[in-house]
Amino acid sequence: MPSQWKLHKPLVSLAFPYVVAALNNGVGVKPAMGWNPYNAFACAATEAMYHTQAQSVVSLGLLAVGYQYINLDCGWQATSRDSAGKFQWSNKTLPAGVPALATFVHNLGLKFGVYTDLGVFACDTVGGTAHFIGSLGHETSDVASYASWGADYVKVDNCFAVNSTDFVDFDPPISIKDHFTTMRDALAAAGRPILFSACEWGVQDPARWPGGSVANSWRISNDIGPPNSWDNIFRIMNQVVPITGFAAPGGFNDLDMLEVGNSGLTTAEQQTHFAFWAAAKSPLIISTDLTKASTQTLNILKNTRIIALNQDSLGKSIAFKRRYTNDHDVWSGPLSDGSTVALVINWQDSSRSLTFNLADVGFSSATATDLITGTSLGKITQTLAAHGSIVLKLTNAITAPTPTFTFYPAASGALAGGAITRVVNSSLTVVGFVGNGGTLTLSNVDGGASGGTKLLSFDYINGDVTFSNTACSNCRNTLVSVNGGTAVQVQMPISAQSWDILLSGYMVSLPGFKPGKTNTITLSNPSAFTPDFYRVGVAV
Repeated sequence: MPSQWKLHKPLVSLAFPYVVAALNNGVGVKPAMGWNPYNAFACAATEAMYHTQAQSVVSLGLLAVGYQYINLDCGWQATSRDSAGKFQWSNKTLPAGVPALATFVHNLGLKFGVYTDLGVFACDTVGGTAHFIGSLGHETSDVASYASWGADYVKVDNCFAVNSTDFVDFDPPISIKDHFTTMRDALAAAGRPILFSACEWGVQDPARWPGGSVANSWRISNDIGPPNSWDNIFRIMNQVVPITGFAAPGGFNDLDMLEVGNSGLTTAEQQTHFAFWAAAKSPLIISTDLTKASTQTLNILKNTRIIALNQDSLGKSIAFKRRYTNDHDVWSGPLSDGSTVALVINWQDSSRSLTFNLADVGFSSATATDLITGTSLGKITQTLAAHGSIVLKLTNAITAPTPTFTFYPAASGALAGGAITRVVNSSLTVVGFVGNGGTLTLSNVDGGASGGTKLLSFDYINGDVTFSNTACSNCRNTLVSVNGGTAVQVQMPISAQSWDILLSGYMVSLPGFKPGKTNTITLSNPSAFTPDFYRVGVAV
């Protein structure tokens, strides 16, 4: 009979607690809000475009609701420095120069952002052949130039970080953190408050540097596009699952710029995208042609109830609570007024009625307000469009009892087909190589007095991070069978960008249990590997 433990609640994390150390530079206390050209114009934005878009931010009422930064992106730089080694702009792209553009932006009541790269050259959209100036080795002098021009914000990219021929490297042989720490110190010495946006694409897990001590925001993933797609949204959502707890005033996970207003997403998908980014405390950087912005686009971008989630003074991100595979997700987090925000996402590809279960965020009752529409709700059931969402502010909440689980160590199960154990951090034994013929079966599992459907809690490790879209981007599928019945697909996001950090308390409800301690749970996947499992809990 396998050994088993009883605990009153599942582990909330491994023995690696979140270390939140915000960058105390006087700016970036709340997530940045502004506009950047990249998703609309790539590296081809001109001085005239920057003028027009900045004016649109004001005239369309976007400044009034909080969007304040107008940021340069790739293409503004020259390809060589001056005779004194100072950074130069492209006279073709910005004929009046950066200081004049900064003055124009400031005179509109906006703030001005500069883009650079901590590589030999900067990023471009022509395979690295443009050879725009990079700041590697010139951090102090370049930052001095940006400050003298009037920069309030610096976005720092990561191309050519290794050498002059390695354009984009998602697994570099050097410490990327060292580059960004050097830039942080240069900005601190600039004599001007400048928000530091680190754009290292999530390489080397910047949230755990800890990111907050290096930058005001750090990218957690590869680009959201182009091309713009719902698959990109799914990939990025999965990648932020294990690091939501690192967001805090002064330092935030950056899920990349907004695609609201661009083709490739339905209106419902754009609404979900915007609400998730806001509630996750990502910077809200518009990246569409505002001269063509529709009423629908502006309604999404100017929803002050959703913006308030992003700018809430507590600065805590929503956290992943529950995934009903191929059906819907539930995320939630606290707000400074003591209320809770809950976000429910419809994963189905069609419109459907969906009921939100308060127990998924730990409540038995609450008063709910729909933050998309502002409507107070009774029963929390709505018809959602394909990939649509409901965003709720929950007040007067009553906490539900915490489930109690009996836990079965994975290493105590029967392993077959190549599944093996390994020891993590000299303390935890997990079972890996489940899937592709490998199986893990737990026996003598207690189905309680009545059997039926039981709540299960999985503790696992999944370090299968990806920077491009796959069949299960930043997740792995496990097929779970109770007592030899039909296996149920369970989609499990990454636990970290490494194979030594545990994600605990992944909840799944499964039918087919019999009364008593005669049940089996089998984990498998015929065509791919699952996560590595530490233990499985069954609700008492």
